[in-house]
Amino acid sequence: MRTILITGAGGAGRTTVAAATALAAAREGARTLVLSADRGDTLGAVLGTTTGPAPASIAPNLTAWRPDAVAGFRDDLGAFQERAANVLDLLGASRLDAEEVTPLPGAEELTILRALRDAVLSEKFDLLVVDLPATPQALALLSLPEELRRYLRRLLPPERQAARALRPVLGRLAGVPMPSEWLYETAARWDTELAAVEAVLADRDTVVRLVAEPGPAGVEGVREAGLGLALRGLEPDVLVANRVVSEEWPAGLVAQQRKVLEEWGESYDVRTVPHLGHDPRGTDDLAALPVPGVNDTASTVGWPVVDRIGEDGVLVWHIPLPGAIRDELDLIRRGDELVVTAGRFRRIVALPSALRRCTVAGAALREGELRIRFAPDPDLWPERQ
Repeated sequence: MRTILITGAGGAGRTTVAAATALAAAREGARTLVLSADRGDTLGAVLGTTTGPAPASIAPNLTAWRPDAVAGFRDDLGAFQERAANVLDLLGASRLDAEEVTPLPGAEELTILRALRDAVLSEKFDLLVVDLPATPQALALLSLPEELRRYLRRLLPPERQAARALRPVLGRLAGVPMPSEWLYETAARWDTELAAVEAVLADRDTVVRLVAEPGPAGVEGVREAGLGLALRGLEPDVLVANRVVSEEWPAGLVAQQRKVLEEWGESYDVRTVPHLGHDPRGTDDLAALPVPGVNDTASTVGWPVVDRIGEDGVLVWHIPLPGAIRDELDLIRRGDELVVTAGRFRRIVALPSALRRCTVAGAALREGELRIRFAPDPDLWPERQ
């Protein structure tokens, strides 16, 4: 199954491009699902029909789905209250009724990620097109599985489960109940679900596609999107330049767009989609848009460690960060992790095993690539003494 994650600046027409991409694939015979993360029914407005919490057939081979975050959150909270009944009763806590539950921040992101995972695992479709939020929110969503799994491992390390037999004794000594089996089972289930989402996002058959309108705002938006994706180890398969005008439009606008397209063409595989002169509505308008189809490229980018011990006495970790600005970069080594900040984006990554036995010897940004030098620690590399 192929998955296309589509994002871009707000107002760039990413939902329109997502719908047109899905429709084009469906008309070529691919069983296609277009999935929307939008709280409002923008997808339905573009398709010319209502979409909602139940997958709906829009056209031959085309299904649309806009999951309901409120319903999903209510179900999860209800299940949690049932499993934690003993602890809640001990604390004298009142149960929450389904009618009074509103989703907490992050519930919508978890809902769309779960829907993405379920759609892939269902094997009902050949292509999944996901209409993600605008780029800043999309990047936060894509990072969520990795970050939540990291939090789970810190709060409930799997190795603590080895002390199950001691919990009743420790509980009596402490005077309070120790975490019960259901808590660890729930954490393990969450970790498994999040790992499945991570696997989908990191799969070679999953690509990220950017949509932008060629103009001043689009230039900065694409630069930031490219940098944020690079920090996640991703790059767009194509950049869709949307609403490109023809020669009949004002000369100033035509010249401005041409300049931006030339600039983008130096770094991206740019595909242009013309301006129809009106907002596309319905399948006929969508079919008139020459959106790029499914390709065989991948969005994942490797971060190789190059052995230069023989020449310079260091290992060099190469991290591609196109669009990064030297003054906006920051690195912090914390144990076996590295905290990388690039502009408004931040990521905590585990060091490759070879680098954990090294100390940071310096870093430099060259040609859009961050190169971090690691010197072997003599105490941990005794064979080099």
